[in-house]
Amino acid sequence: MFAINIGLVGVGKIVRDQHLPALAESHDFHLVATADPHTGHAAVPGYAALGEMLEAHPELEAVAICTPTHLRYSQARIALEQGRSVLLEKPPGATLSEVADLVELAERQGCTLFAAWHSRFAPGVSEARDWLRERRIKRVEIDWREDVRVWHPGQAWIWEPAGMGVFDPGINALSIATEILPRAFFLRDARLWVPSNCQAPIAAALTFSDTEGTPIVADFDFRQPSPPIWSIHVETDAGRLSLLQGGRRLEIDGQCLLDAEEREYPGLYARFAELIRQRRSDVDLAPLRHVADACLAAWREPTEPFIE
Repeated sequence: MFAINIGLVGVGKIVRDQHLPALAESHDFHLVATADPHTGHAAVPGYAALGEMLEAHPELEAVAICTPTHLRYSQARIALEQGRSVLLEKPPGATLSEVADLVELAERQGCTLFAAWHSRFAPGVSEARDWLRERRIKRVEIDWREDVRVWHPGQAWIWEPAGMGVFDPGINALSIATEILPRAFFLRDARLWVPSNCQAPIAAALTFSDTEGTPIVADFDFRQPSPPIWSIHVETDAGRLSLLQGGRRLEIDGQCLLDAEEREYPGLYARFAELIRQRRSDVDLAPLRHVADACLAAWREPTEPFIE
């Protein structure tokens, strides 16, 4: 089966850390070019804008859009209107309405649109989902904390409204929770801490409950000293399930069932290739909807200015 010609839009930290290594080992994709006004990748031609890349390379069948969130909608429209399939880094857009419009456009154009919730491809996620399906859930605790200076060094866009602040990593936790929990859940209370010189939160405390009233609490914080904490604990009638290290490690009552290498992005690209070949899309808005609910309903507390 022939490899799919793909271009990368944006060549920032997430591309260098994850997308380029995943594409280098992929048999499904062939990286043709990049589009970024500031940087590129030495192995392939680079262009300042997406339109220039598409014009120079009519052989491109797909693009992965990895720019700051507020730019993704316009770039995805350009690619879809020219008949290219699109992978959207998480979150897939700045608003629910933007993504809904892209879904409709992709369907009209007959293109694949993939909202790439990479954390769902962590090794322990599918096993946790299957285990929880047969249990009665009593309580869920989500703890997602990291140092913004380590994971977003010098990236001022993350403090703008579309940058999402602490919800940029927090949405990863929500993407896992919506995947592994067997019932829908809904926001009940939200509290956000917003630095006085920022427009997005540096920390958030959220309370949810599912359709049976099960309490679900989530704490997100960008002020965590290294190492980061990425954990989800689920109390059930058959014991306590813990997804640790972002889903790389799975424990039941403290006993390790899985501790595997993190390979989220190879799994993500394998899924994208499958969707393209089946001429299908996969755009789940549940994690972004929870963030939108939190921002709408939140009690906001100002904090001291934050200096990156």
